[in-house]
Amino acid sequence: MEAAVKVRDALLNGPLGFGAAPLGNMFRNIPDQEAAATVEAAWDQGTRYFDTAPFYGAGLSEIRLGKELSRHKRSEYILSTKVGRLIIDEVDDVRARDLGGKGDIFKHGRPNGVVYDYTAYGAKKSIHDSIKRMNVDYIDFVWVHDIAQDFHGDGWLGMFEIARKGAFLELSRLRDQGAIKSWGIGVNKVQPVELLLDLVELEPDAALLAGRYTLLDHELALRRLMPEAQAKGIDIVIGGPYSSGVLAGGTHFEYAPASKEVLARVESIKALCAQHAVSIKSAALQFSMAHPASAAIIPGASKPERIREDHEALNATIPGEFWHELRAKGLVAPDAPLPIDKK
Repeated sequence: MEAAVKVRDALLNGPLGFGAAPLGNMFRNIPDQEAAATVEAAWDQGTRYFDTAPFYGAGLSEIRLGKELSRHKRSEYILSTKVGRLIIDEVDDVRARDLGGKGDIFKHGRPNGVVYDYTAYGAKKSIHDSIKRMNVDYIDFVWVHDIAQDFHGDGWLGMFEIARKGAFLELSRLRDQGAIKSWGIGVNKVQPVELLLDLVELEPDAALLAGRYTLLDHELALRRLMPEAQAKGIDIVIGGPYSSGVLAGGTHFEYAPASKEVLARVESIKALCAQHAVSIKSAALQFSMAHPASAAIIPGASKPERIREDHEALNATIPGEFWHELRAKGLVAPDAPLPIDKK
């Protein structure tokens, strides 16, 4: 039996990775050249961890990412993808897809049909298909994707149970055989990760939590998840650190137009950032990585210049006064770990 490899120990060049959801034509039709240039920029900036999923554009993100990464040796980067959906050859009406609360975020993706499958067979086939689409020999980390209420409504627990008896067991087997390094779930909600951590017959290694431990939205995860993950040695990969873009100059929150209340809170954070000459992207990335449970962070990008901004943001020096004032003004939870707490 092979020993699992912790996410933080497997990373090759720091915690900043690349979230490849935008490469699946998320929200807009991205030209192939722009997508390729973005991946190239990530590599040139030193990014060596890339995360994708079959769901992103019905395989488009994996195809584009794999094509660009084929220029490099497989041992030179870490790659994760997801299981839980299979991409089929039948053409689908993209506009008719039921994406739960996520609307039509991939309406510009490939027209292939997408079907849920959280069984052991589905997990094995999904990995096989992803390897073929990306033209790689293996995947490092595998996440069971979107077993949560935002996609399955009140039936999400039934989906979780199918995964527990199927995909979870298959991924545990593959990890123990050394075919993958680690496995966990990739979701936009706290509750499924809580349930994952409570399992006693299975030993997941990590979780990808998107949008739930950000500068804008972190209190639930801070209270109910992050301390337990830290105590159990479960690495948390932070997805969506810009809260669907609203913390990076965009207008989306939770994959939809942000409410007036959200925009007002963002403006308060921006005002404090301006007062201390701090980039809001720097504040967002460094806040999410300040918790000891956070092992990696994977902002998405579809333009090359955004990649440089991300690397500069994570490595920027932020004055301690900014963090003290952020906490004093109640713009973060009073007990949320901040970079100043590590000193």
